Amino acid sequence: MLRTIASHPSSAQSHFWDFLRDMEEAGHSVDEGTYHAALAAFKNANLIADYASLTAHFKKAREEAKADTPISTAADAVRAHDASDLDDKLQAIQLPLTEAAVAKVLSKLKDHPIKALAFFRWAGRHKGYTHGSVAYNAMARVLGREESVQEFWELIHEMKARGMHVDIDTYVKLSRNFQKRHVLKEAVELYELMMDGPFKPSQMDAPLIIRRISLAPSPDIDLVNRVVRKFETVWEIKTKELFDGIHRALTSNGRFDEAAEIVERMKAEGHHPDNITYSQLIYGLCRVNRLEDACKVFDEMEAQGCVPDLKTWTILIRGHCDGGDVDKALQFLTEMIEKKMDADANLLDVIVKALCGQDKIDAAYALFVELVDKGHLKPWRGTYKHLIDDLLRFKKLEEALALLRSMKTRKLPPYADPFPSHIAKYGTFEDGKEFLKALSMNKCPSHGAYLHVFKSFFQEGRYSEAQDLFYKCPVHIRRQRDIIKLFESIKS
Repeated sequence: MLRTIASHPSSAQSHFWDFLRDMEEAGHSVDEGTYHAALAAFKNANLIADYASLTAHFKKAREEAKADTPISTAADAVRAHDASDLDDKLQAIQLPLTEAAVAKVLSKLKDHPIKALAFFRWAGRHKGYTHGSVAYNAMARVLGREESVQEFWELIHEMKARGMHVDIDTYVKLSRNFQKRHVLKEAVELYELMMDGPFKPSQMDAPLIIRRISLAPSPDIDLVNRVVRKFETVWEIKTKELFDGIHRALTSNGRFDEAAEIVERMKAEGHHPDNITYSQLIYGLCRVNRLEDACKVFDEMEAQGCVPDLKTWTILIRGHCDGGDVDKALQFLTEMIEKKMDADANLLDVIVKALCGQDKIDAAYALFVELVDKGHLKPWRGTYKHLIDDLLRFKKLEEALALLRSMKTRKLPPYADPFPSHIAKYGTFEDGKEFLKALSMNKCPSHGAYLHVFKSFFQEGRYSEAQDLFYKCPVHIRRQRDIIKLFESIKS
């Protein structure tokens, strides 16, 4: 209710704060999800004073919660003791048994689901207190993980028997957690449970769950069908997003004939194939190395007037890279750029790693320079790291140093780790000097960087190179105690 009030600017100022006060007087606190949702609503409505007041209010509430000794003490006791000797400890704490207090303790025990359940049962046995929906939902949020999934479903059945339901906030948190941990069967069963209850998920939930199923190495089509059946039963329609989800699962599973049937059914429902539809089919074909068929679909897409976007191009190029046909991938990249479409960091990373994987280091470096220095593309730090490692593997120190300078220019943390050992093995003290210069740019490197280079030379037994570099160092570096000690140890 609080979120609903906050999301309507006309009622936010006149009703929000009264409702919040009534809520807190009834012993309920604002959870973090509601706080962030209300803040976003205030920001969108430009309610600056309310935004600031809620921020201050929530900060104060958190500080008071930290000082809530019975709650914290009870949670600490549960964490530290087994169920057998828990009763005496909790009795001594004199925790006020209200739903709000039970929920707070449970939230502090989220990383100890079985111990949290022991506390939940302990509280439920006390006269004068009965678990309500708030406490049950708090317990469900704690148990909703792979290691306590059996206890979770037992609790859900218990709630159902008592006429209680999983609320929508709890559902969202549980569903996200199940999907994130790839416990997809549980995510589907929870979705079915909610669709049969009074608090139904939004129409976008089904496509999101199906998408997560599709990302698995071998998508479970039975789980997809269960989600679709429940969606159709409740909403009596199939949205474009749902069709896309089914199509994605089928193409990811290599079931292209069934995927084609879904496209025809989608058309019959008035939904036209678009970039998403074609991209999913191209991805599926590339995944099973049917690259020629993927190219035919790409051509068909353009012939139908559907202009490929960067994502579609990337899928096609990545497919050819993964299939070992890097030359064809480069041809597509050239064609894409000729059509006035710019590559991004993701696509650059795909091509560079594919070229490096075939030991085409010069080509990878040339492409990187072309797109970054001339095309003003902002690359990922990971791409820099991968290319620097491979350049040094082929003893191309000059090019690797150029990339190090490029990182500094773009204010990326420099990837310096592989240079000292490489220079100590294959380079000269002049190379060491150039490395330190590249590392410094506008300010002198730390004495730790110098020390690393000196130690690397010493480990290779190249004392004269280390000595030559030492004499070229700034005076303040030569006076560093640990550097002086290092050279004295060699003399002795």
